[in-house]
Amino acid sequence: MTQSLTEWLRDSRLMVIEVDKDKGRLRVKGDADVCSNISCSEGTVVVADDEADATLDTLNPGDIVRVESTPGQPQRIVVLRRVWEELTSPEL
Repeated sequence: MTQSLTEWLRDSRLMVIEVDKDKGRLRVKGDADVCSNISCSEGTVVVADDEADATLDTLNPGDIVRVESTPGQPQRIVVLRRVWEELTSPEL
């Protein structure tokens, strides 16, 4: 069965739980409250509308992100919504 665009967008969203910048790792929570660790390299790019030079340092627990990756290594972490936007959202 094929997912709708809305379902795909919902399922590809991850919440940042913890950022370990010294080890280059993110802990994220996805659908069904399953947590995963993501190891990042120097080549990993963080994209955020509110940060010109976004890095792992600019990610916060509670941020909603999408990880665009190739097998074995994240290539881009895209910030979809910041934690402070999530907390003030009328969707809550």
